[in-house]
Amino acid sequence: MFRHSASYRRVAAYLKRGGLIAYPTESCYGLGCDPDNRSAVQRLLKLKQRPQHKGLILIAANYRQVARYLQPLTPDQQQQLQNVGAQAITYLMPVRAATPRWLRGSHDTLAVRLTAHKQAAQLCRSVNSALVSTSANRSGQRPAKTYAQCQRLFGRKVWVLPGQVGKRKKPSTIRMWGDDKIIRN
Repeated sequence: MFRHSASYRRVAAYLKRGGLIAYPTESCYGLGCDPDNRSAVQRLLKLKQRPQHKGLILIAANYRQVARYLQPLTPDQQQQLQNVGAQAITYLMPVRAATPRWLRGSHDTLAVRLTAHKQAAQLCRSVNSALVSTSANRSGQRPAKTYAQCQRLFGRKVWVLPGQVGKRKKPSTIRMWGDDKIIRN
């Protein structure tokens, strides 16, 4: 994605100021922002034409980046979550009471994926944060798979980061944490 840490510092500063980014993930480009910036999340939802009550997915490079949003996990559970990252599984996990509604919507869970996509994980590590990660599209439309598609779709409203989308054909599987019930396959 980027070759120099200075570029990641620019992205981190942009996100902290409320910027929106598009970046490659396992199966398509993701549309994201700083999950703690309510106005950025609201702009992202408006741009995507997605209702807030549905909630959003957070991606992270490791459990520490999402721990403050979730009910505490045991070390074994943390390891389990880390191990499934390579499988592109998003878990609906119980949240702390303070987890913002703008992230979880009308749910008592938050969708979390520890990404194994090399560039997305590096982005999370470099900005030292989890990121909102919803498909880069308008609700109901096909997700963008390339830099050029994102540029056409969002223009100057989103900073599109270069990179390669992973080889997955379908979006991540979504499962309930604890019982592994499949919500989306």
